[in-house]
Amino acid sequence: MDVKLKIKQFLARYFKDYNLQDDEDIFSLGFVNSLFAMQLVMFVEQTFQIAIADEDLNIDNFRTINALSSLIQRKLVVTG
Repeated sequence: MDVKLKIKQFLARYFKDYNLQDDEDIFSLGFVNSLFAMQLVMFVEQTFQIAIADEDLNIDNFRTINALSSLIQRKLVVTG
């Protein structure tokens, strides 16, 4: 399973005409509002069949594709 590819495909639906790099901060770019942040959490939970706990809801876990991928990989190891 290519975690980064799935994340990129999801984000591409919302960030049309922008080639988001793996280390770009989606919050500082202005792409994320509170509603989208919740959609992102739901996408992660549903797509990767993991639970995002309260302690995981740190903005740093969701800032970049790299950070999100790392969070997912850690959760998959724990649940796998």
